[in-house]
This record gives sequence, structure tokens and C-alpha cells, in this order.
Amino acid sequence: MTVNDRKTAEFRFYEELNDFLPLAQRKVSFSYRFSGTPAVRDAVEAIGVPHTEIELIVVNGESVGWDYRLRDGDRVGVFPVFESLDVAPAVRLREAPLRHTRFVVDVHLGKLARLLRMLGLDTAYRRDYSDAEIVRTSAEERRIVLTRDRGILKTKQVTHGYWVRSSRPEEQLREVFGRFDLAASVKPFSRCMVCNGMLEWVEKQTVLARLPRKTAAYYDEFYRCGDCGKVYWKGSHYEHMKKSVRGIVRGVNLGS
Repeated sequence: MTVNDRKTAEFRFYEELNDFLPLAQRKVSFSYRFSGTPAVRDAVEAIGVPHTEIELIVVNGESVGWDYRLRDGDRVGVFPVFESLDVAPAVRLREAPLRHTRFVVDVHLGKLARLLRMLGLDTAYRRDYSDAEIVRTSAEERRIVLTRDRGILKTKQVTHGYWVRSSRPEEQLREVFGRFDLAASVKPFSRCMVCNGMLEWVEKQTVLARLPRKTAAYYDEFYRCGDCGKVYWKGSHYEHMKKSVRGIVRGVNLGS
């Protein structure tokens, strides 16, 4: 690249998109040097921000799509996903929001996956998921990727995803609820925390042989996973689980 080939655009990233930037570039405008006419999508990901985190890009005061070609002197504003603000008729950079909120979770977020399943949210997870399997599952089943790996979110096949910032499961759950409008989708204790299958009420007699002696003596209400067959009941663990998420997901009825 010769001196004459060098071009410069001014970028500014807003709100939580700054989490992906070095300190010197956070919450300020900064110069980005480039050659040729790269697509704005390639530029923002080269800077370090996954496309799944972005809802709106404004260049010189006008919204643009991913295929916009960067030009010398452009002023670029990059905005995160809006949950409550209607940005129409601005150009949205992804397909319409998924009508059924479903997740696929990477191997680093096993405890988060269990919490999401406990709240009845359809959550695909395996300890041995490869990155390729996560991407394929997201595309084929139209699932939102939850990950601690920014690289997965830069894969073009991934249209909906979120980079989980915290390393603590309860904080991760709070993040996901803050990012997505999940209250209407929550159906506590309706899914198996082990395999994600749906739970169904069963007669005590049908599972009696599988119950610990004290459980059989003190409890009468039982549920069984339709997929893996695991049996659940409202014991002390049930009250503990309710307590662990109450306050994190405020306003959601966790049942009696």
C-alpha cells in the first residue's frame, strides 16, 4: 500500500459496543485507516466488534446496509441492538427478530444453559459442542448464539447472537434478560435442565420404583422429561432454585 492508497474514516461506537474496543477508542471518535473500498461490515469486524452486536450503522448522517463501501472521509456511527426503541424506517442490518426465542449455548456456559432451561427457555447445549456445530445449529434451528467466544459471532452464518461478558452464571442470566425481551417466554420448571426436553405431569405410581425412599414418603407431585425420562418433584432443591433466580429476573412469576 502506497501513501496515496491510504484512506481514513472516522468511527464512533456507542453504548455496550465499547466493551469490544481498547480503552483509547471507547466512547470517542477515532480514525480508521484502510485501502480500497472495503464493506463497512468488514471494517467494523476488523476493528473488533461482531456483526451480531450491531443494529444500526449511520454514515454521514444516513443509515446504510452491510454492503456499504467505505470511502475516504466517511463519518461512521455504529449502534448496538435496540430492545425498546423503534428504529424504523432506519435500515436494520439483520433479518427481522426471531419470533420464537431459542438459544444455542457454547461449552463455556453450561451453568447458564441450566438456568435458562429452568426458566423454560428452549436452550440447546452440549459439553462437546464444536464451534462449527454451534454455528450450524444456530442457522438450521434459528437459534440465538450465546457465547464467550467473540470469533463465533463474526461467522457470517450467525445472524443473531450475544457475547456474554460476565464469568458468573447469575450475572450471565441477568445479562441475557437485559439484552432480550424474555419475560413473555418464561415458563418456569417446564423443561428438563439436563436435556432441554419438556416436562409432563405423571402419576406417582408410575415412577415410584425410581424414587428415593424419603421422596416417595413425603412428596406426591411428580413430573417426567418426555425425552430423557428424568423425574422431578418440588423438594428442597425446588425452593433453592427459585430463591437463586428471584431478584435476577424481577417481575417473572416463578410459581408456588
